[in-house]
Amino acid sequence: MISVKNNPIEIRLADAREELGDLISFPDSEFVGIIKELGFRCELCARCCTKEFNDHVFLLDSDLEIIQQIDPDAVTPAPYYEFCDQNGRFYVSGYALKTKPDGSCIFLENKKCRIYGSRPSICRVYPHMLHREADETGKVDWRQISGLNEHGSYHSELDDSTCEAISQETRAYEEAYLKQMIGFLEALQAHFRKNGLKHVQKIYDRRMREFLKGKCELEVFVYCRGGFEMQKLRSGSKR
Repeated sequence: MISVKNNPIEIRLADAREELGDLISFPDSEFVGIIKELGFRCELCARCCTKEFNDHVFLLDSDLEIIQQIDPDAVTPAPYYEFCDQNGRFYVSGYALKTKPDGSCIFLENKKCRIYGSRPSICRVYPHMLHREADETGKVDWRQISGLNEHGSYHSELDDSTCEAISQETRAYEEAYLKQMIGFLEALQAHFRKNGLKHVQKIYDRRMREFLKGKCELEVFVYCRGGFEMQKLRSGSKR
C-alpha cells in the first residue's frame, strides 16, 4: 500500500482541498479593492486568445456542454496530463478548446471571437484570477491578475457594483474549477485503488517522448461529468 506521504494523488487532493478552503475564506473586500485599484478594461485586442499570451482554454463541465452543442469537434483533452499509470494510460482533469496551427483559439476570426456570447467561463473572468501560484521569485501567493500590463487598459474608473460583479463571477469560476479538480482526483483515486494502478513518472516521461517523436498514440482518460472518457491521440493531431 502506498503511503499518503508518497502518493502524488493524495498530495494533490490535499492541496486542492486546502486551496478551496483558502478561496472560500479569501475576503471579498480585498479582491474587490484590487479590481477597483487596477481598473482593468478589455480593449478587444484578442491577445489573450493567442498562444503568445495564453497556453490553453480549460473547460469546466458547464462550458463543455455549451461548446459541444456549438461544435463537437472543437474540444480536445487538456494539455499537461496529470497522471500516467503503469500501463501507459494518461489521465487529465478535463477538456480544453482546440487551437489553430498558429496557436490561436479555434473560435478566433479576424481578431474577434465567433462565440463571444457563449464563450467559456475562463474567458469571461480573464484576466482576474484567484489561483495560488509562485511568482518569478518563487513566492507563492494569490495571482489576482493574469497578464498584467500585457493587454487591455488599466486605472479605468470602475463603480463598486461592477467590481463586486467581477469578484463574484471570478470566485464562482475558481470554486467550480477547484471542485472539478477535486472530483477528478477523487475519481482517479477510486479508479486506481479498484484496478491496482499507480502513477509511474518514468512511464509518463517515456510515453510522452515516444508520442512527440510520432512513435505511438496515447490513450487519455479525460474527466468530465463525474467520470472518465477515453480519447486516443495521435502525434501531430490538433490539440
